[in-house]
Amino acid sequence: MEYMTQSRERDWAKIAYWLVLGTLFYNIAEAAVALWSGFAADSNALVGFGFDSIIESAAAGVLLWRVSVETSGGSEAEIEAAETRVHRFVGITFFLLAAYVTIDAIITLLNQQAPSESVVGIVLAILSLIIMPILAFFKFRAADHLQSGALRSEAKETLACTYLSFALLFGLSLNAIFDNLWWADPAAALLMVPWLIKEGMEGFEDEHD
Repeated sequence: MEYMTQSRERDWAKIAYWLVLGTLFYNIAEAAVALWSGFAADSNALVGFGFDSIIESAAAGVLLWRVSVETSGGSEAEIEAAETRVHRFVGITFFLLAAYVTIDAIITLLNQQAPSESVVGIVLAILSLIIMPILAFFKFRAADHLQSGALRSEAKETLACTYLSFALLFGLSLNAIFDNLWWADPAAALLMVPWLIKEGMEGFEDEHD
C-alpha cells in the first residue's frame, strides 16, 4: 500500500512537472508577443502584461526545480526544504506582481491613457483566458495530491494571470469601441491588489497546507 501511494505521488509529480513546464513555455511566448505588440501599439497595458508574464515565468521556473526534486526520488527532508524555498519565492513574485499592477494602474490613471487598440493584444488576452484557467485547475488537483503549498500558490498566480488577461481584454475591447472609458482597465486591475498581497504574505507563513 505504501509503495502504491509513493508511486501515485510520483505520477502526480510528473503531471505537475509537465503542467509547470507548459506554463513556463506559454508565459515566455506570451511575454514576447505582449512586449512586441505593446511597443508597436504604444500600449502600456500590453507592455505591462508582458512584464507580468516574465514574473510568472520566474515563478514557474523555480517551481520546476521543486517538482524535479520529488520526481527524481528526493528524500522527504529535501522535498520539504525545496517546498519552503519555492513557496517563499512565489510569495515574492506575488508582491512584485502587486507592485507592477499598482504602479502601472496609477500611471495610467494620472496620464488618463487608455490602452491602444491592438488586435494581437485582444487575441493574446482571449488565448490566456482559455488556457490559464485549465492549467490552474489541474495544478490545484496536483497540489492537493502532492500536498504542495508552493504548487498551490503558483496555481493561484496562474489565476491572477487569468484576471489580468480579462482586465487587458476588457480595456482593449472598450478602447476599440468607446473613447471615454479609459479608466476601466486600471480600475479593474487595482481591485486585485489586496488579493495579491494576501497571497504573497501566505508564502512566508511557517505552516503549509
